[in-house]
Amino acid sequence: MALFSPEFHSLEDLFLEQIEDLYDAEHRILGALPKMIEAARDPDLRRALDQHLAETRNQVERLDRIFRGLNKAPERETCEAMKGLIREGEDMAGAKGSPEVRDAAIIAAAQRVEHYEMAGYGTARSLAQSLGHSEAARLLEATLQEEKNADQTLTRVAERSVNVHALR
Repeated sequence: MALFSPEFHSLEDLFLEQIEDLYDAEHRILGALPKMIEAARDPDLRRALDQHLAETRNQVERLDRIFRGLNKAPERETCEAMKGLIREGEDMAGAKGSPEVRDAAIIAAAQRVEHYEMAGYGTARSLAQSLGHSEAARLLEATLQEEKNADQTLTRVAERSVNVHALR
């Protein structure tokens, strides 16, 4: 829980706060994905998570570019939601029992993260468009599409491989 409530005097203030929140979220994901990759047994799941780790590095770079375009230093606003989602993901990655079911649990946790990111990037992109930050909107849209693709990839891996093996 934050000690201070945010203060918004303009849509620009809200946009900046959203970018700072996403920046923090992406940095947290960079720390968590290697643990999930290590815990995953299914090779398709490991590849999907590894690919998303590479994309996440690019997404952080895009956020850096947005900050530069706004003439702002990159700052992180603690993303409490992502902290919770990461904690749940770590719990799933460390779960005891069937490794095949654990892989399904990792996908469930990863998709929760993807859905949070899709909401965040969609909102930030809309704010950027409203504010006339066309380059920021373009960069945010690129990331939004990657998040959607990652979610779809996880669904395919679950349906074609992980869930099938977890049923055995």
